[in-house]
Amino acid sequence: MLVDDYKSLSVAEKILLVEEIWDSIGEDTSIKLSTAQKKLLDEREAESLAGKNSKKSWEEIKSSVKSRKK
Repeated sequence: MLVDDYKSLSVAEKILLVEEIWDSIGEDTSIKLSTAQKKLLDEREAESLAGKNSKKSWEEIKSSVKSRKK
């Protein structure tokens, strides 16, 4: 498929294409995390599993991101 070929796809076909691309990225074993990155992800996962992370609504997240841009 050429880069511009996706434009002729239906929305459903585009979603399937994006899913295929996303899955292929997950299969890429050449991406390596540093020790610090691995530790941070492990800590965040443990906090999430323990229910310790705060949950924010989509509106709160958008507002936070928009305020950082200013």
